[in-house]
Amino acid sequence: MSLLTDPRTDPRLADALARLGLGDNAGPAPLGPGAPREQLLEFVAAAEAGNEALFAALVDGLEPIAGLDHSTETISGPAGNDIQLYVTRPADASGPLPGILYLHGGGMVMLKGSGPIYARFHDELAVTGLVVIGVEFRNGGGVLGPHPFPAGLDDCATALDWVHEHRAALGISTLTVAGESGGGNLALATALRAKREGRLAAVDGVYALVPSISGLYGAGAEEREAALPSLVENDGYFMACDAAAILAEVYDPGAEHATDPLCWPYHATTEDLSGLPPHALSVNELDPLRDEGLAYHRRLAEAGVKATVRTVAGTCHAGDLMFRTATADMYDAAVDSVHRFAASL
Repeated sequence: MSLLTDPRTDPRLADALARLGLGDNAGPAPLGPGAPREQLLEFVAAAEAGNEALFAALVDGLEPIAGLDHSTETISGPAGNDIQLYVTRPADASGPLPGILYLHGGGMVMLKGSGPIYARFHDELAVTGLVVIGVEFRNGGGVLGPHPFPAGLDDCATALDWVHEHRAALGISTLTVAGESGGGNLALATALRAKREGRLAAVDGVYALVPSISGLYGAGAEEREAALPSLVENDGYFMACDAAAILAEVYDPGAEHATDPLCWPYHATTEDLSGLPPHALSVNELDPLRDEGLAYHRRLAEAGVKATVRTVAGTCHAGDLMFRTATADMYDAAVDSVHRFAASL
């Protein structure tokens, strides 16, 4: 089946995908993760350009959200690099508000936090009464690359420390580290690293949407199905494992960190997870990555961490976040879920 023929697909999503020519299953990747690195980086650059164009089209024509203040802070990264922080807050805020350190998606190897779909999501979150800080971290490839693991995580950790130190100036009462897809990976890894380094006081909560955290995408079908059935069940639905395997290789060359939870949080142990602050996760029913998010939630619960999870029915990977117009209720529910979690801390 495809997303257009699978009876589980929300009809509104199917219509939107069909209009965009995205309803058919993703075709095979033109190369494998064992290809020369130069070719892998070219693949990522092309994927980045295509995704940025798609995301721009998805928010084109939306009315701007009024009543918000925007500013940019530039801080020094661990390699002497500049890190831009995009701060969005309600213009009429009179007291401290819950804060969101938001990490964008893109498999840790592409896209920008300043991109149109993320700028819109920052605004949608902020207008609910949050201070949102988007992080422009280094990517494994693309325009902001090539900087493989742990460069992006280093930047996220640096941003976390800076925001924590400047809570009063930013008007933040609590701080939630959040992100989707590759940003979900980085959100979970940022919390794990903060615990490992004795900096966990900076993190009040973590919200990971559709996190890409297993790194198992290049394994054989039997191995993938045994570990995480959705990697086979939903393979090719909007995204495919063979393409994800290329992104994983660009982020973690040679799979040197294949079981390091800071690179791939799916491999975190009970000891790694115990003592972490509250977590929330969100997954999509028809996403190849669905089961790794569900597995992480179970492991958090086993480790005694307060954790919740939501599954958005009838949607592909991040479908509820991308298709703002076609499935407005799903998008609003995602925004509300993040807001309610941050406000509850």
